[in-house]
Amino acid sequence: MVEILNDIGTFLSDLLSMELWQSDKLRLSVKGLLQVVAILMVARFSVWTLGRTLSTSLGTNSIEEGRRYTIIQISKYLIYTVAFVIALETIGVKITAILAASTALFVGLGLGLQDAFKDLASGVIILMERTLSVGDIIQMGEQIGKVEAVGLRTTSVRTRDDILVIMPNHKMTNETVVNLTHSEETTRFSVKVGVAYGSDTAVVKDILHQIAMDHPEADPMHDPQVILKDFGDNALQFELFFYTRNLFFVEKIKSEIRFEIDRRFRESNITIPFPQRTVWHMNPENK
Repeated sequence: MVEILNDIGTFLSDLLSMELWQSDKLRLSVKGLLQVVAILMVARFSVWTLGRTLSTSLGTNSIEEGRRYTIIQISKYLIYTVAFVIALETIGVKITAILAASTALFVGLGLGLQDAFKDLASGVIILMERTLSVGDIIQMGEQIGKVEAVGLRTTSVRTRDDILVIMPNHKMTNETVVNLTHSEETTRFSVKVGVAYGSDTAVVKDILHQIAMDHPEADPMHDPQVILKDFGDNALQFELFFYTRNLFFVEKIKSEIRFEIDRRFRESNITIPFPQRTVWHMNPENK
């Protein structure tokens, strides 16, 4: 029995020592291959454990979703980078020697991949400063969308038309991005409307105020405001300010408010005017 165990031990030792690939800078054996697999498995398990731990924390409201995603992303890149370096060292690859010998190559890559490195640097800034997080509602120009993923190189934004837009990270840091979510839990929006001169302004104000109060998406904690904005060329210009938490579909809310304004104005005989011009035509024969 002892001899059998010794034979098995010798066989396993010889198997682990078997060289799969060998060169001046690389030594890959069965043992080294298993060690590399083990290192990668430990790294994967570490990332999974971190995600589970933060998910549990999110469930108890001790950490918000955006912060959890940021921590996981940064930790994942760090863990896999360290694991990759250790794996290379395990099979005999000297990282310092490779870096020293590849200086010219890295310079060439740096010149050719300037935009990619710019995106990577911007991605690190976004993840570290948390200017953008998953679930944020942002506005770039006239486009409003919801952030679905923030990576090191790109940020995925889903528009209100349900189109997924992949944005390079340098655009998110170099251009003006309005983060509607970071301002407050509720955000103020407005709807403009003109009424004919001679209309009862007090009635107009009450109707607009009540429409905003009755809308289910309007925040009841904030009282709507109605102001007489200006005396226009053709109408009295009113502006209705209201607050809502539903930032992503605010244009739909504005549309519903406009429909209701039109209906209520018709019931109250309040006219929404349109530009009119009087043209005098002179007949040359009557000079």
